[in-house]
Amino acid sequence: MSKAIDMKQQVVAEIADKLQRGVSCVVVDYKGLTVEEVTELRNKFREVGVDYKVYKNTLVRRAAAEVGNFEKFNDVDLVGSNGFAVSFDDAVAPVRVISDFAKKHPNLKMKMGYVEGEFYDVERMKELANIPSREELIAKLVGSFKAPLSNFVYLLDAIAKKQEETTEQEA
Repeated sequence: MSKAIDMKQQVVAEIADKLQRGVSCVVVDYKGLTVEEVTELRNKFREVGVDYKVYKNTLVRRAAAEVGNFEKFNDVDLVGSNGFAVSFDDAVAPVRVISDFAKKHPNLKMKMGYVEGEFYDVERMKELANIPSREELIAKLVGSFKAPLSNFVYLLDAIAKKQEETTEQEA
């Protein structure tokens, strides 16, 4: 085999591995972004642990066929300039980064994505962007546990103070 074919097979294997291991994969159209803007986007992805890379669509289609489960990565839906943001931990992280970045840079457009093996169109991806991060949800949960406990402590303290006052008045 030629060296070019070997390199393409390696890239297909890399993409297939990412698609299998990733909890989410978001496809974006980056056409119209400057080099500086793309670099800024890559840095934002890196900060949240998201792998972002531009691959040839034909290689992604081959990898998707190998993996299965990625029916929309086909000749009809996967066309044009595409970047692929794959997250291995937080399924919503790439969507959130893209959504925030697109507010300042409207040339960046979400096309589609897969989250935990399920296809999401652009509208559903935008809904995902509004879900709070894991840390925010944990903080809210801890806060909801803390409020009743704090109220209970204040109640016990008030009862103890009232008993002290009653004891002092009797003495």
